[in-house]
Amino acid sequence: MGNTFVILKPIIDGLMKAVGMTSQLVEIEAGTTMHFWVPNKKLPNKPPVLFVHGFVANGITTWLFQILSLTSDYAVYVPDLLFFGDSITTRSERSTTIQAEFLAKGMMKLGVEQFSLVGLSYGGMVGFKLAQMYPHMVESMVMSSTIIEMTESISNASLKNIGFTNWPDFLLPKTVSGVKVLLSIGSHKLPWLPQFFYNDFHEAMFSNRKEKVELLEALVVNDKDATIKTPNYSQKIYILCGDDDKIFNKTFSDDMKEKLGKNTTIQYIKNAGHLVQLERPCTYNHYLKKFLSSS
Repeated sequence: MGNTFVILKPIIDGLMKAVGMTSQLVEIEAGTTMHFWVPNKKLPNKPPVLFVHGFVANGITTWLFQILSLTSDYAVYVPDLLFFGDSITTRSERSTTIQAEFLAKGMMKLGVEQFSLVGLSYGGMVGFKLAQMYPHMVESMVMSSTIIEMTESISNASLKNIGFTNWPDFLLPKTVSGVKVLLSIGSHKLPWLPQFFYNDFHEAMFSNRKEKVELLEALVVNDKDATIKTPNYSQKIYILCGDDDKIFNKTFSDDMKEKLGKNTTIQYIKNAGHLVQLERPCTYNHYLKKFLSSS
């Protein structure tokens, strides 16, 4: 029997084709290529929405339920960040800044100059950076299970909450039992899954380990070096989180809302953890579409 995620790939590809999406490699610059799922019409007459995934999985795995729900009303763009999926670079930078820069350039190459942005966890931090660097491109933001920037104090507090001393040990498990811990902490209540799922997940999702460790090392900044000490975003921001996020709990989310100010609203989804968009997809999609239609 082959790997579950390899077997599912043509099925998911077929689903994407059925909802009007196609896979595209975009050359950002010499040595840098990013993979996007994009509408199969070059410039569809629908509001564009960019979905930015978290650290554990690629774009399609993270956002599948949202893609299937939104493509009838929105032009959905789902990239793989650098060193996830088929996105790769020869550049040595590993910061959220470089991820944001290449995302913006990729969207411009796809002919999209303005969009709403939906970010999860690491993707939310990349999204905040993109909105800071290219405010004219980002019309509104939905941020889930994330923070504005991973300062050292936030990192230490979050790691203490989940019982780890560093991010690579948690997010890049070297064993199948480590995968179980990762998914358990990421969930409100992890459903029963067969052992082969964890084996296949471990085999399929942790490629480019060296580069991903470097991404995590570049993610944490000293408090004194934080670039967004007083956030000043012009966009409407909607914080949409699970009420049982063990990684970035309500203390982090409530504090972020206060810092972001009057343009920001917050909604907690009951009985959902860090992976809220997978655990409660129907509820998540309801709130997501309600915000996007209003903004």
